[in-house]
Amino acid sequence: MKSPLALLLLGVPLSAAWVMAQESLPVGTPPQGGAPAGGQQPGGQRGPGPAGAPGQQAQAPPTDQRHYSYAIGLELGASFRGDKLPLDVDSVVAGIRDALQAKDPRYSPELCQLALERLHELQMAAHARRNQEFLVQNAKAQGVQTTPSGLQYKVIKSGNGATPTGEDSVRVNYRGQFIDGSVFDQSEAGGSPPLSMKHLIPGWVEALLQMKVGDKWRLFIPPSLAYGAEGRDTIPPNSTLVFDVELLGVEKPTAPVGAAPGSAERTGVAPK
Repeated sequence: MKSPLALLLLGVPLSAAWVMAQESLPVGTPPQGGAPAGGQQPGGQRGPGPAGAPGQQAQAPPTDQRHYSYAIGLELGASFRGDKLPLDVDSVVAGIRDALQAKDPRYSPELCQLALERLHELQMAAHARRNQEFLVQNAKAQGVQTTPSGLQYKVIKSGNGATPTGEDSVRVNYRGQFIDGSVFDQSEAGGSPPLSMKHLIPGWVEALLQMKVGDKWRLFIPPSLAYGAEGRDTIPPNSTLVFDVELLGVEKPTAPVGAAPGSAERTGVAPK
């Protein structure tokens, strides 16, 4: 079993990437994924590739311990900078050196464990603050509307079909992202099975009760209308969720109801 510190360091690259992505996130429009590798452009067209002979792949430069050691430090620093948390670099280096040289630790295992637990609490508080700040800024973005509950939405496409009630089931295309643009859930091609409105998170229900079949909205759902301070599965506590939702159809209660997303049967569209 890995130590808490090892787990912390293993999580650093993901955390740092999350921070860097957030710093460049366009307000109101989460990224839909970067350009494919190798010069591939959207639409299948090949863009300018690396310099060199036509059809020849650029050779990766050699790396050694200097490079990965620096990369670890760079990502660790970016993570703490993004969280606006202090980091004693001398102590980090001392801890690494003591471990590599098999020296006795300066502090007891109990004290180190307690310190890491407190750090986790600070990181969770920083995460909650970032997600709240996103909503504050996003509310100012063009086309974004905010309801009294705090739900934010942007109309991408308008339809003219039926509007569901709280007793109905709905078929939707959806894509769920965190505020850094990373996707945590999406429907299968062709849309979801019928989802009972009774099994959906409040942010979805509020939006769907205002949508018509054919509508496509982007929802910015605060934690209070999603998973709250507890989080769920792969969704951290106090996470703002961004969903693109297209309403494909409405079915009355007599229709068979499929599993709603969010658990063993559900994926990311959570129940209440």
